[in-house]
Amino acid sequence: MPVVGLLRSGSAGENPHLMTALHQGLRETGYVENQNVMVEYRYTDGHNDRLPALLADLIGRQVAVIAVPGSTAAALAAKVATQTIPIVFLMGGDPIEFGLVSSLARRGGNITGVAQLMVPVIAKRLELFHQLVPDAQAIALLLNPTNPFSEAERREVQAAVNALQLRLHVLYAQNADEIDVSFSNLKAQGAQSLLLGADVYFLNQRAQIVTLAARHAVATISHYREYTEAGGLISYGNNVVEANRLTGIYVGRILGGETPNDLPVLQPTKFDFVINLKTAMALGLSIPDKMLARADEVIE
Repeated sequence: MPVVGLLRSGSAGENPHLMTALHQGLRETGYVENQNVMVEYRYTDGHNDRLPALLADLIGRQVAVIAVPGSTAAALAAKVATQTIPIVFLMGGDPIEFGLVSSLARRGGNITGVAQLMVPVIAKRLELFHQLVPDAQAIALLLNPTNPFSEAERREVQAAVNALQLRLHVLYAQNADEIDVSFSNLKAQGAQSLLLGADVYFLNQRAQIVTLAARHAVATISHYREYTEAGGLISYGNNVVEANRLTGIYVGRILGGETPNDLPVLQPTKFDFVINLKTAMALGLSIPDKMLARADEVIE
């Protein structure tokens, strides 16, 4: 029975709906865990410095495929760890820019996957945010300093903020204590709005962030609809559940005999715009009717 090595950021039990979506993709290609495929799970618990050891463990177990969904850092570490075992990534950055593949159509080597390409939608996300909070003069950006994708995200946000003639304050956090400090800092710097970096750790910490945003009366926007469902203000980005399903399909196709070079890097086609009306009312914000009509979902 073939074995898949599945390496995720965060801890076991977090975001079970994403794991369910990946297994759905596997089933669509004929693979069901514990029936005709085994899965070895590994988690970083939010510590990217553990990636080399976790990958070495999976390689030592002679897995047939390594899947690294949701982490640019994990995709980069996997490429360094093995040039022979097929790798399927799910990442927010541009895999060409990070040197993972030579092109989206023909990769070469042992790696392919799903590129969410989060950077191009940052300007759209900020445009929506500015329409909702037009009086905001400054916005804060929260990034994880251990995420290789953070610098590209910072550059794109800075360009979008400059176009809107706003001020940007960049904050960094890689654990719960630093997230607490970040909220105190953004208020001290006069920012009433917060853009969350598209980092899986922040997705996993959404309950903490939503609580702090409510306590400090900070309007927030995220890439992930899960954050808005938990109480954030708005989100705009590709559907991460669908991206995980596609990742599972690619893992299954490789188990079925295809190679990474047979499989072009996929890009998202479905985007979600979600508004939490209850949160907007708590912040004293009025949502324009046109914006409500454009939303894919309005949480009341």
